[in-house]
Amino acid sequence: MSDTSLDAKQLAAMFVAGARRLESQKEIINELNVFPVPDGDTGTNMTLTIVSAADEVSSLYSTGDISMETLCKAISSGSLRGARGNSGVILSQLFRGFTKVVKKIDGDIDPQLLAEACDKAVETAYKAVMKPKEGTILTVSKAVSDKVSEMVDSGETDMKTIISKAIEAGDEMLKRTPEMLPVLKQAGVVDSGGQGLMEVLHGGYDAYLGKEVDFSPIVSGAPKEKKESAPVLKEAPKLKYLYCTEYIIRLKKDFVFNVKLELDYKTYLESIGDSIVVVTDDDLVKVHVHTNDPGMALQRALKYGQLDKVKVENLLLEEEGKIARAHAHIEEEMAQQLAGEHENADTSAPAPAADEPRKDIGFIAVSVGEGINEIFSSLGVDMIIAGGQTMNPSTEDMLNAIDKINADHIFILPNNKNIVLAAQQAAHMTEDKDIIVIPTKSVPQGIAAMVSFMPDTSAEENTRIMTDQMEAVKTGQVTYAVRDTVIDDKEIKENDFMGIGDSGILSVGTDKTQVTIDMVAAMIDDTSELISVYYGEDVDEDTAGKLAEELTSRFTGQDVELQFGGQPVYSYIISVE
Repeated sequence: MSDTSLDAKQLAAMFVAGARRLESQKEIINELNVFPVPDGDTGTNMTLTIVSAADEVSSLYSTGDISMETLCKAISSGSLRGARGNSGVILSQLFRGFTKVVKKIDGDIDPQLLAEACDKAVETAYKAVMKPKEGTILTVSKAVSDKVSEMVDSGETDMKTIISKAIEAGDEMLKRTPEMLPVLKQAGVVDSGGQGLMEVLHGGYDAYLGKEVDFSPIVSGAPKEKKESAPVLKEAPKLKYLYCTEYIIRLKKDFVFNVKLELDYKTYLESIGDSIVVVTDDDLVKVHVHTNDPGMALQRALKYGQLDKVKVENLLLEEEGKIARAHAHIEEEMAQQLAGEHENADTSAPAPAADEPRKDIGFIAVSVGEGINEIFSSLGVDMIIAGGQTMNPSTEDMLNAIDKINADHIFILPNNKNIVLAAQQAAHMTEDKDIIVIPTKSVPQGIAAMVSFMPDTSAEENTRIMTDQMEAVKTGQVTYAVRDTVIDDKEIKENDFMGIGDSGILSVGTDKTQVTIDMVAAMIDDTSELISVYYGEDVDEDTAGKLAEELTSRFTGQDVELQFGGQPVYSYIISVE
């Protein structure tokens, strides 16, 4: 072992050791989540990001046939595809930048090349984030890189000294993150992503010093209560209403479709169907309803104006087609596995039939909860990726879903701020299709974006329309606290209920209903017209109905819509538009 360079086998051992160290500390990192919610997942996301790459590296190491090029390919490709959550994506970009510099060298990594690789790692990670925020994993990584460059520029050539001093600089910067982000200081924690990065570096340094490295597969980075997500196309439930009916009403000249008329029309539609969406835009009204008699819906609409873009689909025939394609796909995959064509075929969702014509536009949505899945399916989403706040899907999950949709343009709705980067990374990695990420940060934003989609409009124009509609939606979510803390100057006790808005905690208390009402009150303003309530798997229909009645009486002038979401962890997801 040279004191002035790193060879491929050393780097491989350091990478695997770093992954194992991170895996062992993931629960501690999860607990650093600023918000005391029961789904802190930074440690889990970062671990799952690095695990698949580490297992590939272990396989290379065990064969003894390892080069800098094959090592870098395993690290970069594995971590990019496995990336989950914002911190996981940033970690994968750090690896990507580092490996770009060292992958083509014939010999070992010397101090100068190490400095260049660290600098490229930080540059690549910063570029991946639209609005980089200091006091995060980015800041910690920059402190490490800057220290390496400083020492190399001063003439230091001893690798042990360079690595140890760089780690010290990273640890020191991690301790300072609460001073850069007040929310960290108030919560009494350091940045969780930065902590995860330092665990990787400490594990790698231990391997450099000679600590024995376990090269066996890392079984799982996920906690027992969380399961790996995979792209799945949810089977539709038994159909109560047969026809999906969509149309636009072009209102009569000088006709005003006021709040009362809209409410009356929705009430009428509820009497003949469900899955009702009515969106008003100046002189246009867009309607979506599932019913057994489309003619009744259309006939009533004629009272208000002319009909346009009428579409009626038989849901039973559509589902039969999906099921048939799914069966055909599964049989094909089983045959391929038996023939040894590929060992890890993904049979979790149907691939497009070979004779199915390529369409212009397709949709992918990240969703969790039976009711929310049904809503997205009814609005035309082709592929639902199981996941969300409780388990962020990976970039590879996105890529698998993209591969299964036969379309020129594919819209992805992440529906969670911690999934947007993974979706964007999948878009960058796709070459044969135009991938458009609408940066929805909540389920209601995703639903609003889908409702506003115009079938006869270009993908580019729909991107603008869907983004504008998404941005008009405020979201609040009600859950419980898992620890005592103080956030946004609100004292929170373990098991308190919290109403969490788009930019912070809006309400706290011991009464779930009151916390929910207070949260909605903080979201309402003079422009608000509609309150949509999606109740979770822990709330029964009667309780949800009483909340809706309370909201209706409390916020006069607002329409209140109640729908079953079935989501875990969050008792209510509520939007205000």
